Amino acid sequence: MEESNAIISQALGGRVFRLGNTINSIEAAKRTMQLSDRVLCLCLTAANINRALYFICDNVLWARSVGLIRDIDKERWSLNSSRCYFLSLVMSLTRDVYVVLQLMSQRARDKHFRQKMETHLGESPEVAEAVVPQLDAFVFLLLESLKSHPAVAVDTLKNVCDLFIPLDRLGIYQSNAGVVGFCGLMSSVIGIVTLVHPKLTLKP
Repeated sequence: MEESNAIISQALGGRVFRLGNTINSIEAAKRTMQLSDRVLCLCLTAANINRALYFICDNVLWARSVGLIRDIDKERWSLNSSRCYFLSLVMSLTRDVYVVLQLMSQRARDKHFRQKMETHLGESPEVAEAVVPQLDAFVFLLLESLKSHPAVAVDTLKNVCDLFIPLDRLGIYQSNAGVVGFCGLMSSVIGIVTLVHPKLTLKP
C-alpha cells in the first residue's frame, strides 16, 4: 500500500512539474514578445507558444491515461503534441542560426580576427589547394564564433538532438530506436550541464 502511494505521489509530482512548464512557457512567450529584435521576438515567441501547446497536449493525454478524460482521440492528440514540439524546436533552431550568423558577421568585421584568419589560410598551402578557400574561411569563421560563445553551440546541439524525436514520430525522418535513444540521452546530459553551468544557457 505504501509503495502504491509512493508511485502515485511521484506521478502527481511529475504532472505538477509539467503543468509548471506550461505556465513557464506562456510567461516566457509574454517576455519574448517585448524583445526589440524582430527576428528574436518572432522565433522565441513562436517557440514558447508551441512549447506551451505541446505541454497542454501532453497533459490532456495524461488525463486520458488515468481516466479523467475519455472522449478524446488519443492518436490525434499525440500527433498534435509531436507537431507542436517539432515547431517549437524548428523556431528555436532558427533563432540559433540567426545568432550564429550575427556572431560570424561581427567576427568578420574585426580587424584582428581577419588577420588571424589570413594566417590560418596561409599556414597550410597544400590544404588550401585541396579545399575551396572560401569554404575553409567559412568553416574557420563558424568554429571561431562558436568557440567564443559556447552557449550558442550548446543550445544548437541540444535542439538538434531533440529534433530527432518528433521527426521520427511524425514520420518525416525515420530513425531507429538506438539513434532516438542516443539523441535523447545527449539532450538530457546537455540539460544537466546547463543546470550545473548556467553560463552555458543561451539568453534570451
